[in-house]
Amino acid sequence: MNWQQSTRRIFAHPFGQRVVAVLRWLREPVAAIALVFLATTAIAEPFYVPSGSMEPTLAIGDAIIAAKFAYGYSHYSVRWGLFPDIKGRLFGRIPHRGDVVVFYPVGHKEAWVKRVIGLPGDRIQVVHGRLFINGTEVVRKPDGTGRVETESGAYVRVPKFIEYLPGGVHHAIFQWENNDVLDNTKPYVVPKGELFMMGDDRNNSLDSRVPRSQGGLGFVPVANVIGQADLILGSYDFLNASRDGWLGAFRLSRLFHAVD
Repeated sequence: MNWQQSTRRIFAHPFGQRVVAVLRWLREPVAAIALVFLATTAIAEPFYVPSGSMEPTLAIGDAIIAAKFAYGYSHYSVRWGLFPDIKGRLFGRIPHRGDVVVFYPVGHKEAWVKRVIGLPGDRIQVVHGRLFINGTEVVRKPDGTGRVETESGAYVRVPKFIEYLPGGVHHAIFQWENNDVLDNTKPYVVPKGELFMMGDDRNNSLDSRVPRSQGGLGFVPVANVIGQADLILGSYDFLNASRDGWLGAFRLSRLFHAVD
């Protein structure tokens, strides 16, 4: 009896038939899991915003989608370290200045989100709250005030500005004051293969203005970038859910809102 005949006899047996039935039942769930894994690896992945460092662009409680194909793929593109630890990025591209990106800070396992301010070779400095890139002050225009949600759930109105970065990108920022510890920095020259990140709430963001040696973010390697924050899927004001009720805590106005 050859192996083909043996195989047919095994699967003709009631136990073999049960095995076949189980395998057929598993086929669709396994395919679905594989498709989800492929989608979150190669296309996009959802992330949650736990802090207000990117207000007014991103609010505490936003659920965002990071487009992974925007900058190519690295070891950090796949959860659980399943992607090979290659040098650089596969199909890689450097983020543009002004992009809002999701990344893993050096030495951290949780993802952060900030805005790219400095590219490799750029000279970045903040003087009295004003941003300078390569020795030129970045233009910003007053835009009234905006409402900031603090970590306690309280709301505070602070000055709001529109900042015009080199290259044509403009976006809103909050600037509470101009003499905070982060409002006056030394010049930073961004190393090759790294990025300088800042939060849009300039007085409430632990970012590249604080070196890693001092507990801050420091420069971010391009290899650590996960993807570009592209879309707000939804938003839930969990800090005030007890006051507004679980249904009232949903921010419907932010549903499917593009990240600028």
